[in-house]
Amino acid sequence: MTPLIFITLSIAGGVGAVVRFVLDGFIRAHMKTKFAWATTIINVSGSLVLGFLTGLTVEHLVSTDASYVIGTGFLGGYTTFSTASYETVQLIKERRYGDSFISGVVMLVLALAAAGIGLWIGTSI
Repeated sequence: MTPLIFITLSIAGGVGAVVRFVLDGFIRAHMKTKFAWATTIINVSGSLVLGFLTGLTVEHLVSTDASYVIGTGFLGGYTTFSTASYETVQLIKERRYGDSFISGVVMLVLALAAAGIGLWIGTSI
């Protein structure tokens, strides 16, 4: 990895985090619920895009360097699985077991499915 790619990747990570922050705020403002829909939507959409990007990279339609910058940088900053884990633990502490199951297990299954769909689409182009 060249210094330029490293710097670009770092900047992309910051941009991804800002996009996540703005989108999270937008979703929370429009979905008045205690459930963490924003985190779920962000992680599932990020997984879909990462799967798609991986498919494009496998098919040599996107360079490895661009894949690093977008995948590891931007999408690494955009997705937030650590927040999902934290929110799941908080739901358990509040004895909201159904919501904690959805937050933890269902979100993970949806994210993996989205990544698989994205990969399939990316390799089909």
